[in-house]
Amino acid sequence: MTAVAQAPVPVVDEQRRVVVVSRKTPIALGILTALLALLLAMAPREGDVHFRFSEPTDAVRVPSVALPGMVTAWICLALMVVLLAAAVAMVANRRQVPLWLPVIYALAFFVAFLSWSGAGSDRDFPVQRLIGGSVLLAVPLVFGALGGVIGERAGVVNIAIESQLLAGAFCAAVAASLTNSPYIGVVAAIAAGVLVALVLGVFAITYKVDQVIVGVVLNVLVIGLTSFLYSQVLVPSAESLNTTTRFTKLAIPLLGDIPVIGPALFQQTILVYLMYLTVPAVWFAMYRTRWGLRLRAVGEHPQAADTVGIKVERTRYRAIIIAGGIAGVGGAFYTVVSVSSFGKEMTAGAGFIALAAVIFGKWDPVRVALAALLFGAASNLQGALSVVGAPVPSQFMLMLPYVVTILAVAGFVGRSRAPAADGTPYIKE
Repeated sequence: MTAVAQAPVPVVDEQRRVVVVSRKTPIALGILTALLALLLAMAPREGDVHFRFSEPTDAVRVPSVALPGMVTAWICLALMVVLLAAAVAMVANRRQVPLWLPVIYALAFFVAFLSWSGAGSDRDFPVQRLIGGSVLLAVPLVFGALGGVIGERAGVVNIAIESQLLAGAFCAAVAASLTNSPYIGVVAAIAAGVLVALVLGVFAITYKVDQVIVGVVLNVLVIGLTSFLYSQVLVPSAESLNTTTRFTKLAIPLLGDIPVIGPALFQQTILVYLMYLTVPAVWFAMYRTRWGLRLRAVGEHPQAADTVGIKVERTRYRAIIIAGGIAGVGGAFYTVVSVSSFGKEMTAGAGFIALAAVIFGKWDPVRVALAALLFGAASNLQGALSVVGAPVPSQFMLMLPYVVTILAVAGFVGRSRAPAADGTPYIKE
């Protein structure tokens, strides 16, 4: 018998893509939908809700709109139910819920809540001011969160965002008061953020101290130091050391004349425009440059990065220095844009909300900026509800930003994975 040679069977390597699907998003959407439906059913309100889209000084004016409050709220609730059903169907089919779905859901929820709370009021909801105020309140959160993203992508947990914002606000107030220049104040704020970052780096990177503990200690240290200097130095010499010249608003031609969003987005101060540029710049640097590739390599697998010649500790130091400078700019916002003086603990936990935005945005600069904008809108909402005299307890309005933060991180973030080496000191073997 002769053996018959058989042709080799080709082996095809198929690339399999594993999609991790989380049920947290539809569960959170379902809870919020049920709560809103219960509110509308148990506490109905009569009358119309008024939305004002323009101000008397706008170049192009959009007429105000009066809508039946409860009808608008129920329509928005129906849209939320549709989005909830879509999210449930996607998860059932092992598909990830896209980013646009919770964004549209959040807008529908805000409109529904505003329609219910403003029904029957003779005051208007200033939509333009709502948007502009949300952007303004999001500025320090965006800068702080971007600093957190850069640090954690390099493997350094930055719990000290709060201290960097507060130190930046303090130094910006003093420098701007002494020089009568808000630009010098921003430079001083950047230096303050870098200084706090260097202290974090010395203990966390060089001496391998637990990064979370170092961050907490830095927060307590800066809060105590700035509070002491405020009471002993700034208060007695407030006119010379704590009276800043703030940035003035600069309107961008043509863009500033766009109805509704133009005055809200493009008639702002230079720090807001700097925020618009910083977000895409950080994204480009992180994903399209050699520096960004090394940064992410150090945060994911520092041993492998070291074997190809990347200096792990040097890369981490550079990352946290850049991150500290960016966070310092966010601190300058408080004293050269928001108000013209420094106040004790004036950041009021913004650094921790920025840290939550880092987690909510899954360590991506663009997503993180959108998360910070959501938290800024939640902070601005309490002022809007007060304007129309909404039947919401003042205590609830004060805790609203923090409630939204907890709900967003716990319910909408889904399954997220931090950089593999995040928080782990590198010990060269």
